[in-house]
Amino acid sequence: MADTLERLHERLSALEDEIEAEWDRRREAMAFRLDHNRVVFEAGVRDAHRQARVGLLRFLSYARPMVILTAPVIYSLIVPFVLLDLFVSLYQAICFPIYRIAKVKRSDHIVVDRQHLAYLNALQKLNCVYCGYCNGLLSYVREIAGRTEQYWCPIKHAHRVKGPHLRYRDFVEYTDAEGFQAQTMRLRRALREMEE
Repeated sequence: MADTLERLHERLSALEDEIEAEWDRRREAMAFRLDHNRVVFEAGVRDAHRQARVGLLRFLSYARPMVILTAPVIYSLIVPFVLLDLFVSLYQAICFPIYRIAKVKRSDHIVVDRQHLAYLNALQKLNCVYCGYCNGLLSYVREIAGRTEQYWCPIKHAHRVKGPHLRYRDFVEYTDAEGFQAQTMRLRRALREMEE
């Protein structure tokens, strides 16, 4: 069974690599490039984007009143998100060096770049910045939590976990006491050997 799972994980990794290569090919055809993390559009693209933009007032006229009234609820979450960012970053800065776990690079997860799209109005750009930050933050937190779990408790659950982090597949099976003792140090070493 372990061989079958390992083969399936290898196939999955190969498919993920293919998907990333396909995204790279598609990005080349999308009329922009990144120059030192700065978005540079090909000639005429920004003008075409401006022509496609829906003005703020027209955009708001399409929105249902209840949607507009929920905006403060959505945006109020920025406070706990910023606090989560602060506390998790502090946790990583203090604890990861002690545990000898490679740190998670925040900028690999929190990407805020959609505000450069001229086809978005000001409110849409604000929404995109907010969503990019919040979803990126959750990805960042998840990776820090996954590395922490790999260090302290790399055991799979008895119940199926929906959408586990990528490290989970290398964890020890639920009832494998000997495997836990034997594999914990190997999994900790793997965290140390990762690139920051």
